[in-house]
Amino acid sequence: MSQPTKRSPHWTSPEGMKYLGQHEGTEPIDVTLVLRRRSKTAPPSASWPHRPRWQRGEFGQHYGGDPADLESLRHFAKQYGLSEIDNDLNRRVLHLRGTPAALEKAFAVTLGQYQFNDHPPFVGCGHAPTLPAEVIAVLGLDRRPVAQPRSRRAQATPNTSYTPIQVGQLYNFPSGTDGTGETIGIIELGGGYSTSDLSQYFSSLGISPEPKVIAVSVAGGQNQPGSGDADDEVMLDIEVAGALAPGATIAVYFTANTDQGFYEAISQAAHDTTNKPSVISISWGGPEDGWNSTSLSAMESALQDAAALGVTVTVAAGDNGSSDGETDGQPHVDFPASSPYSLGCGGTTLVASGTTIQSEVVWNETASNEGATGGGVSVEYPLPTWQQNANVPASPSGSSGRGVPDVSGNADPMTGYQVLVDGQSQVIGGTSAVAPLWAALIARLNQKLGAPVGDIHASIYQIGESAFRDITQGNNGAYQAGVGWDACTGLGSPNGQALLNALSALKS
Repeated sequence: MSQPTKRSPHWTSPEGMKYLGQHEGTEPIDVTLVLRRRSKTAPPSASWPHRPRWQRGEFGQHYGGDPADLESLRHFAKQYGLSEIDNDLNRRVLHLRGTPAALEKAFAVTLGQYQFNDHPPFVGCGHAPTLPAEVIAVLGLDRRPVAQPRSRRAQATPNTSYTPIQVGQLYNFPSGTDGTGETIGIIELGGGYSTSDLSQYFSSLGISPEPKVIAVSVAGGQNQPGSGDADDEVMLDIEVAGALAPGATIAVYFTANTDQGFYEAISQAAHDTTNKPSVISISWGGPEDGWNSTSLSAMESALQDAAALGVTVTVAAGDNGSSDGETDGQPHVDFPASSPYSLGCGGTTLVASGTTIQSEVVWNETASNEGATGGGVSVEYPLPTWQQNANVPASPSGSSGRGVPDVSGNADPMTGYQVLVDGQSQVIGGTSAVAPLWAALIARLNQKLGAPVGDIHASIYQIGESAFRDITQGNNGAYQAGVGWDACTGLGSPNGQALLNALSALKS
């Protein structure tokens, strides 16, 4: 029988989180146990031009959960009076339900009521749970909001704005492609869309037939328009991706803004045998040091799964400059953009005349409170092999680390995207726009190449400047743009056709 194993993971409470008192409720709570892999090694990424070694469904036989671990955990659950809801060894999850008192005993925690900034009160715990040996994380005991949307409305009147189609033309998205045959997965931790708004928007751009958009409920999450900033995020994501890859199906995975919801959404999207996304776009994140280590481990394992299955994951790098919104005076990067399995997407200020780019610099409008691109060096993840020659500076802790972002695109709300949200025409920016922009480009590349590019990092760092517009002017606070990769805009903004040609050459 499995016994709890003492662990001392990093457990943090973000600034602004207040303890309101003991949790008095008796309603059962559902938790997700994320199991260790049956293999002692992580699955190899499907790195372009190599195809994924495993398909969805068979992957779990090699890198899913171990049936013996599941049986052991069933004994553990029974011992503490927890009931099994379901399990999925392919995704390494066991869903349990128990009373707060039973969960406190099982995982050696004390549940409390907490509040974080202006969010409603939630159940949480002040220290790390004690985990059975077969488990890397238990999610759902702490229901703090873990991420913020990375979209921004301009405070002042924008200097200029573009439709997503215009931005795609400026970035030379490959002709003869529209994403047909591909599915773009979009992760949303709140908000919703209205089909009438989407129909009106795509019709206004002359897109017919309009893109097929599917809402997927994850762990109780629903498409719920009417949520302010979260609606901005959802509509921006769908409208940018849909306008730039109108032939693709867009599957929107709605879930709760908790580590449990976030993990479940990425994991379900990566393993989805119905919709089969070849690229996933994520425009939500939080400072890397605000995540508990077990949550990071669970999220990282879901992103690993995606990379192994040939699914590219594009992630917004943040909208608060090199501080990522922290007030300690130190640089911070945003997670999950900082994961080496994420294509981190930074932001630029794009000025064009007609179909020609006149200037493109690092997005930094901090002085006028209009935000700035995130970017920097991870303290959680070491320098990946594909960034060895990128001259990534030392991390704030002095060690070598994964540099963020990898790529960039127009994100300044003062040069933002024309979108429609809750019936109103808006101009919205943020690195939130860059993740679906790149997701649409990836879908179009996949369509033309006839195979998913998967984990594209090694390829793009090898290809280098020939497929990118190098951004050499500006800073995001602590980091300065320069020739080649930098911690503001990565390799730069895309030349889509040149990138397609370079990837085709690698394939041959």
